[in-house]
Amino acid sequence: MEQSLRGVGVSHGVAIGQVRHMGTAVLEPPATRIATEDAPREQARAQTAVDAVAADLIARGNLAGGEAQAVLEAQALMAQDPELMADVNRRIAVGSSAERGVHDAFAAYRALLASAGDYLAGRVADLDDVRNRIVARLLGVPMPGVPDSDEPYVLFARDLAPADTALLDPTLVLGFVTEEGGPTSHSAILARAMGVPAVVALPGAAGVAEGTVVAVDGSSGDVLVEPSAAKQDELRRLAAERKAALAASSGPGLTSDGHRVPLLANIGGPADLPAALAAGAEGVGLFRTEFLFLDDSAKAPTEDKQVEAYRTVLEAFPESRVVVRVLDAGADKPLDFLTPADEPNPALGVRGLRTLLDHPDVLRTQLRALAKAAAGLPVHLEVMAPMVADRVDAKAFADACREAGLEAKYGAMVEIPSAALRARSVLQEVEFLSLGTNDLAQYTFAADRQVGALARLQDAWQPALLDLIALSADAAKSVGKSCGVCGEAASDPLLACVLTGLGVTSLSMGAASIPYVRTALARYTLAQCRRAAEAARAADTADQARAAARQVLSGE
Repeated sequence: MEQSLRGVGVSHGVAIGQVRHMGTAVLEPPATRIATEDAPREQARAQTAVDAVAADLIARGNLAGGEAQAVLEAQALMAQDPELMADVNRRIAVGSSAERGVHDAFAAYRALLASAGDYLAGRVADLDDVRNRIVARLLGVPMPGVPDSDEPYVLFARDLAPADTALLDPTLVLGFVTEEGGPTSHSAILARAMGVPAVVALPGAAGVAEGTVVAVDGSSGDVLVEPSAAKQDELRRLAAERKAALAASSGPGLTSDGHRVPLLANIGGPADLPAALAAGAEGVGLFRTEFLFLDDSAKAPTEDKQVEAYRTVLEAFPESRVVVRVLDAGADKPLDFLTPADEPNPALGVRGLRTLLDHPDVLRTQLRALAKAAAGLPVHLEVMAPMVADRVDAKAFADACREAGLEAKYGAMVEIPSAALRARSVLQEVEFLSLGTNDLAQYTFAADRQVGALARLQDAWQPALLDLIALSADAAKSVGKSCGVCGEAASDPLLACVLTGLGVTSLSMGAASIPYVRTALARYTLAQCRRAAEAARAADTADQARAAARQVLSGE
């Protein structure tokens, strides 16, 4: 009997196939005691397993490339955390086996993360995955993970660790559904980058029986269990029509009456360039530079290494806009040489620009490297700072850019509500704004973006968030400056039209979303987008805002 479930759609497309469940068994080793003289041997075993798992995560990242690489390298750093390893060694010294010492040390750290709130609680799934990989290696058993199958299937799981998501085979995994996670979780971001339909935060996903046929709509978040043959045919027809429309989509971002909205790509490094170019990106709206700093968390990359990586990206977009975000370290991206180890709440602590202002040599080196990388290239370089709170922050960043001799536009990311509320003041110091809607939602609603239970508050359709976006766009327009969106909100085709109506001047997203957004914009006039934006802001909830905008644009 057909049944309809609703989660949060996070990656466009439709998948129809049989359910296969992810292996989610927690590997708990026996509480075996060892003799004191065996402790050094067991400690060596634990270290070997940790190093092997870290190397495997890095290798997976190298294969996946792009955003996945940065995520998996961060997991590798988690595996090799010196405090965790010290706790493992202490437990082994008093009689635990290597596998039991790892299990119990990670369990203690897990409890701390789970109670920390904000970013850190959202890393529990990543930590569990690292623990299971190490314990499995020590026990000599297979790691629970993606099921083996010769036939394509829809993957169901409680949650998906980045290491599994990054290497999913899209020829076999038609789509995936998870009980947990949110629209801006690591797995959601990686799903969009891969172009795999995905739905997260679906209550009861684990209860759908193995082998059941489901239809997953990654745009709406709908999951149909045992859809009729007629419904499957209808969904396939609609998916084919959508695919044909996307294939015919090309050129710049334009509303139907010719209003330009440049469609830019979010990239995590040179590995993302082929997909961005193939999608017809008009430039780069967010070049994340963290990938360079994750190779060695103990020290910053050399200036020459940075120059080489930056120039590769700048060369790919001649006569185009490339917006580089300087290092955003802290919170979920800790670096040993930069980030305080004892912050009670890192998401609200020293992160982003605050970290760089505390370490001006790191910022100075990065800005010099960007200046050298852009020298002689016909590219429109723009550089922006993450986590700008006010005009004081904006001035400090602009001053640093000038002192480094950087010939580029200087901008500020709006991720903190204070920056949106005082956007006119911030714009006295910088030349553009870029809205990071993921963090802006997180800080506006005090809702960790990794926690699926808070998906309602992470929804970029929340009217309060739309109000902050409108404030920023209005402030930029009043002084003749630009205000783009580089958060995941830009990848929602319907919301992209609303953002355009709010006055946003560019949209930046994962490459896979660009054709969807281009196609949606081309259907409507600027006046329709403005009316949809007004209707969305007049609503009281995210669902009402979405419905109101859709009603305006559909002419109902």
